[in-house]
Amino acid sequence: MTVATGIERRTTTAGSIPTAHRTRARIGRTTKYVLLLLFIVIVLMPVYVLVVTSLKPPSDVSAVTSWAWPSRWPWQADGDGATGFGNWATAWEALAAPLGRTFLLAIPAALVSAMLGSMNGFVLSRWKFPYANVVFTLILFGMFIPYQAIMVPLVQMKTSLGLPSSIVTLLFVHIIYGLPICTLIFRNYYEGVPEELMEASRMDGAGMLGSYWRIILPLSLPGFVVTIIWQFTSAWNDYLFALFLSDANQGPVSLSLVNLSQGAQLSNYGASMAGALIASIPTLLVYILLGKYFVGGLMSGSVKS
Repeated sequence: MTVATGIERRTTTAGSIPTAHRTRARIGRTTKYVLLLLFIVIVLMPVYVLVVTSLKPPSDVSAVTSWAWPSRWPWQADGDGATGFGNWATAWEALAAPLGRTFLLAIPAALVSAMLGSMNGFVLSRWKFPYANVVFTLILFGMFIPYQAIMVPLVQMKTSLGLPSSIVTLLFVHIIYGLPICTLIFRNYYEGVPEELMEASRMDGAGMLGSYWRIILPLSLPGFVVTIIWQFTSAWNDYLFALFLSDANQGPVSLSLVNLSQGAQLSNYGASMAGALIASIPTLLVYILLGKYFVGGLMSGSVKS
């Protein structure tokens, strides 16, 4: 009888351990989801204000009603004949051409700087020439110099070379200033490529350029995803370079968005909010479509030290 009681006690104790473990796991999972939901709400609060305000006519916008829904449907006009959708029409009319110019800036800047950074990273990771680390360090200096510190000499150089205040000049500048970060990413990424692949390529008679095109480049997709997303976002959201090196008629969407707000004397907040949403859609789509590849590129070692 005593033996049976001991066996029963041990069985009960063993069965309570998984139950307690499941309870703790359930509490931890619930806490995690509650915190994530709280963070999502905090992040989406400004987006909510942007969307709601963009759908209000000017007479419906004030600091008191910033969190309130529109008092009428967006397609219904107020006493002045203005509608919420009219804000989007006003913003689109002001930003359509600058959006096209910004695409012509951001896409080539991302692709060219990523390709040049890939070549630089391959050479610096596989060709151990004298003072290679010094060259790499000098390239990285471009990442740590504040843009504000070089604006005056940059504008003077632009003027002396006779470069126009246009997207072409901005494209040239973004490619140059994107090289340090792209070189760093690809150099560290290529450090993880097994040396046996390079040796096999050399045994097949391929030189450095042949090894890059046949072996390294096909393996570089994660690094290209990281650098292209990074450079596209940097070029699209840039305002400082655009302010100094272009003008409102030939500049990107960031300049036109500021001019949209200032031109309305901040009296039409709805149009300004609609313009901000329109300008942010391309970068948002990039992260939605390529976000998982971006994380995969980071985890595969493209930015490891």
